Amino acid sequence: MNILIIEARFYEDISDHLAEGAMAALDQAGASYDRVEVPGALEIPAVIAMAEASGKYNGYIALGCVIRGETSHYDIVAGESARGLMDISINQKLAIGNGILTCETREQAFARADKAQKDKGGFAVRAVLDMIRIKKSYE
Repeated sequence: MNILIIEARFYEDISDHLAEGAMAALDQAGASYDRVEVPGALEIPAVIAMAEASGKYNGYIALGCVIRGETSHYDIVAGESARGLMDISINQKLAIGNGILTCETREQAFARADKAQKDKGGFAVRAVLDMIRIKKSYE
């Protein structure tokens, strides 16, 4: 099983924690993986579409963080990145684990990203592995 991890690096410290949890879960599952970095959450769906054309991957892990600020930018980035992931997963029948955090504060983001706390990177891996298994049952 080969998985691509796409990491939005806008909040690098939070992304590092998410990636740590994801890689630990992939290692535990015995899956191989590649990693690619993008500037922010909005770029993740496009990279998945590009990578899918290669035929190399069984699934994708989207990692990143959007923290509410003083403008409506949060709503656009959070909503459109989620919509992009849903659109591509449905239209191309892809297994995608969504580990893009949408939080009010950095403290919330750290608690969700930290492997020792909520481990949302690991959760995204478990979700994609389940989706790969389900997809195979319909092939």
